[in-house]
Amino acid sequence: MAVIPGQILPTPTSNIGFEHQIGGFSSLPEALDYAARGQTGYNFYNLRGEVSKSLPYAELRDRARELANRLAARFERGDRLAIVAETGPDFLITFFACQYAGLIPAPMPMPVNLGGKDGYINQIRQMIAGANAAAAIGPSQLTGFLQEAAKDVAGVEVFEFDGLTALPSNGIEAGPLGPDELCYIQYSSGSTSAPKGVIGTQQSVNNNLSAITQHGMTIGPGDRAASWLPLYHDMGLIGFVLAPMVGQLSVDFLATSDFVRRPLLWLRIMTDRQTTVTYSPSFGYDLAAKRSARAEPGAINLKALRVAGIGGDMVRPEALSAFSDAFHAFGFDRNAFAPSYGMAEATLAISFPDLGAAITVDEVDMRHYTRSGVAQPASALTSQEHKRGFVLCGRPLPGHAIEVRGEDGAAVGERTVGRVFIKGPSLTPGYFSDPEASAAMYHGDWLDTGDMGYLLDGQIVITGRAKDLIIINGRNIWPQDIEWAVEKVDGVRNGGVAAFSVDDGRGERIVVVAERRGMDDDALAALKREIANVIQNAAGAPAEIVLARPHSMVMTSSGKLSRAKVKQKYVDGSFDEDRAQEAVETPRALAEARV
Repeated sequence: MAVIPGQILPTPTSNIGFEHQIGGFSSLPEALDYAARGQTGYNFYNLRGEVSKSLPYAELRDRARELANRLAARFERGDRLAIVAETGPDFLITFFACQYAGLIPAPMPMPVNLGGKDGYINQIRQMIAGANAAAAIGPSQLTGFLQEAAKDVAGVEVFEFDGLTALPSNGIEAGPLGPDELCYIQYSSGSTSAPKGVIGTQQSVNNNLSAITQHGMTIGPGDRAASWLPLYHDMGLIGFVLAPMVGQLSVDFLATSDFVRRPLLWLRIMTDRQTTVTYSPSFGYDLAAKRSARAEPGAINLKALRVAGIGGDMVRPEALSAFSDAFHAFGFDRNAFAPSYGMAEATLAISFPDLGAAITVDEVDMRHYTRSGVAQPASALTSQEHKRGFVLCGRPLPGHAIEVRGEDGAAVGERTVGRVFIKGPSLTPGYFSDPEASAAMYHGDWLDTGDMGYLLDGQIVITGRAKDLIIINGRNIWPQDIEWAVEKVDGVRNGGVAAFSVDDGRGERIVVVAERRGMDDDALAALKREIANVIQNAAGAPAEIVLARPHSMVMTSSGKLSRAKVKQKYVDGSFDEDRAQEAVETPRALAEARV
């Protein structure tokens, strides 16, 4: 292939004259030193699908070491540096410079949109303060945001990425983080009001990376990864920055914001680079499937893709079917799907399925489950509206264990839904500067994940978050059942529904906030009646329905709905204008509701 003058070439898929070592390292500096012996590395793509920057591991190691000496001259060993995790070389160089300088990086998100400035500043202020950071570092366009966030936090300096290279090194030779030291502080994706800082140690992180690469994804020479996931999130950082590096793979990155604008570009990059490994939460596959009609003939070929991982939220079988149906003709093998389970408190991964095997969807009779707490299989007599498909998410990685417990704390049998507990060498020792939350998380060696689920044939099935469970008159109702049912109503935006419960002193009741399109009075009234009927069928209970304006939902940067924040908006009265407008627009609907 002819090289165009000025064209940036991606790093190769395979190393020449180099023996791969898949995991087994004791620290990230050791792993990067080894990867730097080859020619592979990270590549960054622009919105046109071109390589805008290439960063071989050898160059990353050299630039990180050089910057490490400057950081070591400025900060005390063990200091925390809060770093905005933009998808580009600057963040990665700074992250690894911390590893070589004996400093602890605390990645922070990029803003989702400029309209959320105040919320973003408050979020990163909490992270900077929570980490007791010595500095907040980011791209030049966010300097004002960082200064605003850090102004009330004592002792925090603000730097632009470019400004770090001007720091003097004073002849100091930095000492890297060792096997018995920390690795990073990983903050949650913002689905709660006060994100907690998960401590990653060199030992726990490298244990998980070895398990992922050797057993979970069976990485080998010739594999290549692609990702659009945000780099401050555990799936993006651990799964597609660190795991490929410890396996010496090349990675092709697309910024999250660019993926949302052009989801098929993710598939085009995988086509061009013959990608074998990628990952996404359900909504990413769903979004790509919805844009499949725009795919140009011959532009997409997914035959090389052997691991299409899915995780980060509850796995929706509908999203897998939609993607498989849309791209089967483009070479996609449905058996490439790898539904897995994990969380930041376990570094990243807890369980993986058998690669190359067909996914298993367990059809459950939800009426029986609601009454008994047992995920009984649906029968031929179970109506479609009372069936729910749950995806099996694999068995625990070697050295790890999963247990499902009932309310009395005892382990329960297969198909009995309970609280999910995990243990193993990848688990965090706790949350940074939060001993109470750390202690509450552990029961002996077992960590309480806060997730609900059941075991089936040795595999874990996740049914939801315990804190999201709605309990009405002693009945357990999953908000996802309501949300997914309401999303199918014509006039409601897909992904624009949040269901939760509130207690106003008269008992717990269900509230459903649904984003609506612009409608006249009659259409609005009809929409509300249809949504009420759907909720009654899905949950067997009435609900207050708020028809909200578009873009009312609150999403995390990893694309997950934040029910907690939508609920807080409701409690704070942010939807009062919508509710007042409904009262004016739909007097007949309200009158009918009273009857």
